[in-house]
Amino acid sequence: MKQFGFLRVGAAVNALKISDIFYNVEEMKNILDQALEKGVEILTFPELSITGYTCQDLFLQDTLLEQTLKGLEILKEYSKTHPIVFIVGAPLKIKNALYNCAVSFSEGKIIGVTPKTYIPNYGEFYEGRYFSSANQLTESTVELLGEEVVVSNFLIYHAKSYPQINFAIDICEDLWNSNAPSNFTTLHGATIIFNLSSSNELVGKCDYRRKLIQGTATKNICAYVYASSGINESTSDLIFSGHSLITEPNGTMTENERFDFNSNFIFQDIDVSRICHDRMMRPSYESLSLDIKVQHTYFSLPKKDNSLTKGYSRTPFLAQSDENFEEILNLQTYALAKRVRFLGNPSLVIGISGGADSTLAFLVCLRVVKVLNMDPKKIVAITMPGFGTSSRTYENAVKLIKTSGVTFKEISIKEACLQHYKDIGQDPTTYDVTYENAQARERTQILFDYANKVGGIVIGTGDLSEIALGFDTYNGDHMSSYSVNASIPKTLVTTLIAKVKEQAEAGEFKDTLEDILNTPISPELLPLTDDGQIAQKSEMSVGPYMIQDFFLYHFLRYGASIQKIYFLACLTFDFTKEEIKHYLTIFIKRFFSQQFKRNCMPDGVKVGSISLSPRGDWRMSSDVYSSMYLKELEEL
Repeated sequence: MKQFGFLRVGAAVNALKISDIFYNVEEMKNILDQALEKGVEILTFPELSITGYTCQDLFLQDTLLEQTLKGLEILKEYSKTHPIVFIVGAPLKIKNALYNCAVSFSEGKIIGVTPKTYIPNYGEFYEGRYFSSANQLTESTVELLGEEVVVSNFLIYHAKSYPQINFAIDICEDLWNSNAPSNFTTLHGATIIFNLSSSNELVGKCDYRRKLIQGTATKNICAYVYASSGINESTSDLIFSGHSLITEPNGTMTENERFDFNSNFIFQDIDVSRICHDRMMRPSYESLSLDIKVQHTYFSLPKKDNSLTKGYSRTPFLAQSDENFEEILNLQTYALAKRVRFLGNPSLVIGISGGADSTLAFLVCLRVVKVLNMDPKKIVAITMPGFGTSSRTYENAVKLIKTSGVTFKEISIKEACLQHYKDIGQDPTTYDVTYENAQARERTQILFDYANKVGGIVIGTGDLSEIALGFDTYNGDHMSSYSVNASIPKTLVTTLIAKVKEQAEAGEFKDTLEDILNTPISPELLPLTDDGQIAQKSEMSVGPYMIQDFFLYHFLRYGASIQKIYFLACLTFDFTKEEIKHYLTIFIKRFFSQQFKRNCMPDGVKVGSISLSPRGDWRMSSDVYSSMYLKELEEL
C-alpha cells in the first residue's frame, strides 16, 4: 500500500484516571495493541493524555512530573517490540520551565518532542499558570530518558525510505491561532499534521471544530489527524467529549462517536501522494518566503504493508449533492449566456440526435433563452437522420424539439453523403472510418452553414469523456462555436438530464427525457441491424464509460501512476484484472494519440476540477509517445 502513497493513521482517546499515570499508560498500550491489529502505522493520543488535561496545580508537583517520566519509560520500552509510531501528550520540564509536549516514539526511541506554542490563558483556560510557550524555548535538544532528543515546535518527522511521508504536530490551541505552527511546517514539507487536543464542548463548538479542521487541511493541503481529551476528564466546570477526526484536503473524513467512557480509536488510509501532487500543481503554495528555523528528525515505518480499507467511488465525477448538480447546470447556462449576450443574442443552432449529449446541450440552451429573455424560436434545433439513425432516436429527437417550442428543422444527410462517397470514390457498402466520418462532417457542415444563414452560432454537444478518448470526428462533431459539455464526463451527462427530468412536469417532454436516458450510447454512423436496432454502441469500442471516466479522473486530477490507477480500479470495480488491463490499455492509447484534437478544441466552460482545454488544465504536445505508460501497465 505504501508503494502507492497510502499511509494508515489513527487518532485515539484513552479512558483515563486523572493523575493515575500507570493506569493511563496501560490503557494506551491496550489501544496500541488494537491499532496494530488494524494495521495503523502512526497513531496519536490527546493532549496531556498520560496525566489527564485537568490535573491543574498538580502539574507543578514533582511527584506527577517524576511519575510522568516513568510512564514514558514504559511506553518507550513498549515501542521496542511493537512496530507502530505513536504520539502521547505529557508535561515535561526543560531547564527551568514546564512545557505541554507531544512525545513521539518509534522502535524503542523517542524520536522527537514538540512543545505547545500558544498557551491559552483566558475564559475557562488557565494553562499560563503552569506551562510556558515553545517560543520561549532556547534549546534545540533535551536529554530525556537517557537520550538526546530533538525538541522544537517546528519539528518535522520524516519517514525513512518514504520521502512523501512527513508529519508535524500542533497541540490544541495551536490550531485555533492564525499563525499555527502547521501553517509553516506544511510549507516545509509536512504532509500530515497530528493535533493532540483538549477541546471542551460548548453548544455549536463541535461543528465549528469540524469546519476548522477541514479548512486547515484544505488550506495547507495536508491530512489532519485530531484527537481530543475524553469524557473521563474532570467535569468540575467543563465537559470534554473525546472528539476525534481524520480528514484529507479533498474532504474525506473519519469521525468517532463522542462521549465514550471507554477507550476508542479511529483510523483512515491517507493518500499522501495525492497531497504531494496537489501541492506540486499549485506553485503559489511555496511562494511565501519564510524565515523559520525548522528542525528535522527521522523514523522508520513498519515493514508490514496493509490492504487498502478505504473505498473509492465508481463515479468520482458524481460525488455531488443536488445543489451541486443545479450549480453545474447554472455554470453551463451562464457561460453560454455570456457568450450569446456578447455576440448580440444570435440564434443558437444545435444538432439533436436523440442521444444524451445533444439532449443536455439542448437543455442548457433552453435555460439560456430563459435567462436572457430571448424568444425560444431563436434556438434552431436540427435533426439530421443518417444511415444509422434508429426510429427510436429519431422520434425522441423530434419530440424533444417540438415539445420545447423552439424552431424545428429536419435535414437528412443520406443523399449528400452518398454524393460525397461517389465524389471521393468511397464504396458506400464499406463501413470504415471514411464512411463514418463523412457523415459526422456532413452534419457539422450543415450546422455551421445554417448558422451562417440565420446569423447564429453552433452549440457543441461533445462531452469530456469523448474529448479524452478522441471519440469524435476531427473537424466534425469535434468542432463548434461554443462547447457547453466540454468538462462534463459521460457519467455526469446522464445524471444531469435525470435531474432535469425529475423537475419537469408530467407529459411528453418528461417521458422523452426518460427514454433518451434508457437509449444505448451510439454515434449512429453504421447501418441498423436487420430488426431496426442500433448496431453501433460506443462502449463496445472504448469500454464502459464508467471505468474510462474513473481512469480519466485519477490520471488528470491526481496525476496517479498507471499502476496506481490499475490498483484502485481493481479495488473498485467487479471487472476481472484482465478486463481492467484491457480497458486501461484503450484509455492510454486513445488519450495520447488523440491529443491533436484537444489542441484545437473550441471554447467551452470548465465546471469541475478537470478540463482538457489546451488553454486551461491540460497542455500536451500532439506527438507524445504512450510507450512508457503502456510498459508500466505491462509490468503488472
